[in-house]
Amino acid sequence: MRQKLGNKLLIIAGLTLVLLVPIMLIKGLIFERSARLSEVQQEIARSSSGEQTVIGPFLYVESLVQKNNDQGQSYTIVNKQVILPDELTWQADLTTFEKYRGIYKANLYRSQNSINATFSTKMLQTYADMNVTKVNLVMAVEDIRGIGVGSEVKLAGEQRSFLPGTQLKQLADGVHVPLEMSALLELETLTTQVTLNLQGMTRFAIAPIGEETHFSMNADWPHPSFVGDYLPIATDIENNGFTANWQTSFFATNMQDMFANCMSSKGICNDLRERNLGVNLVDGVDHYLKSHRATNYATLVLFLVFSSFFLLEILRKEAIHPVQYGFVGLAIAVFYLLLVSLSEHFGFNLAYGLSALASGVLLSIYVAGMLRSSKQGGLFFIGISMLYGVLFSLLSAEDYALLMGAILVFAVLSLIMMLTRKFNWYGSNE
Repeated sequence: MRQKLGNKLLIIAGLTLVLLVPIMLIKGLIFERSARLSEVQQEIARSSSGEQTVIGPFLYVESLVQKNNDQGQSYTIVNKQVILPDELTWQADLTTFEKYRGIYKANLYRSQNSINATFSTKMLQTYADMNVTKVNLVMAVEDIRGIGVGSEVKLAGEQRSFLPGTQLKQLADGVHVPLEMSALLELETLTTQVTLNLQGMTRFAIAPIGEETHFSMNADWPHPSFVGDYLPIATDIENNGFTANWQTSFFATNMQDMFANCMSSKGICNDLRERNLGVNLVDGVDHYLKSHRATNYATLVLFLVFSSFFLLEILRKEAIHPVQYGFVGLAIAVFYLLLVSLSEHFGFNLAYGLSALASGVLLSIYVAGMLRSSKQGGLFFIGISMLYGVLFSLLSAEDYALLMGAILVFAVLSLIMMLTRKFNWYGSNE
């Protein structure tokens, strides 16, 4: 009896290892399909518009300065200066939509941005006696293809039109408005109202360039992931969307020095581009991620099912052939294949329910025939349904998945130990 049980345990362990092979192949399939999704999203971004980060509005002043070298010879240099707003107030309203390529989709958004920036003209007074060649109001946009119709700007109450490009080598993509130096010197404060309609994909962020920056965002997306160097000071996330508010000061951003490094001869702009705040519109129903997480529990499911069969052998004193173990294990592996394929068409939750139902019905019919008992088949259907239900709970409870999994393993181990605590492993059941 001892040798028989020992051999059966070795066979079950070997079968478990063999069945991990198709499960690993299914994991590879999930990675492949997920990579294809990323490729499609990049293709959509190339033909539409990608992630958006906006730097602006700011004033760019270019002047010619005469200098003398060591030999007393005169030469001219181009002095570049950026003037940032004293106060920047930004309101963004995002509306999301989807684009499809076959069965794959990408999440895009259209944003309506109302921007108010106030500039002090005191800095401009230092250029009054210089040979100023250029004064522009500039907005740098990461993907200019997303700039929509209806974008406009008012300067000191006067309607102006954006021109394409920033005329800056370091931040080439964007728009600008040429200004007159003489008209600016007559003002104490330059007020700017910008309406910017912008389309993008997944990510939207701005650079907090004001001495004080106030940024508010409303969106109809329920799964925001706040990104950048600054988290919002207030958020309200609901099932139909979210609102968020940010506030920064120039003490925390150091934007003036970053602009100086960017406009210098070295043109180091990476820090400037990365200093931002915003949101990623995360797909909360990424079925590939959830399917991959489900396969991580495949070994646990095999262990629980095989343990139940082994208990039946002990308690009923009726042998179950290793081939029957193998067919049951393959049915469990096919569950994950069904889950991946169906989720591409019906979403993860419905696909999980259909796959669990198909797998549960197949296994219960097979067990009923194997044990020659419809009652045992029905009980097995209830048990496997409960197991799939617990697995779905583990997948849904991301923060408590490890805790719930540990409790499940402990409970099953305790049940097995209690049922077999009086079993004589050297002989027969007493």
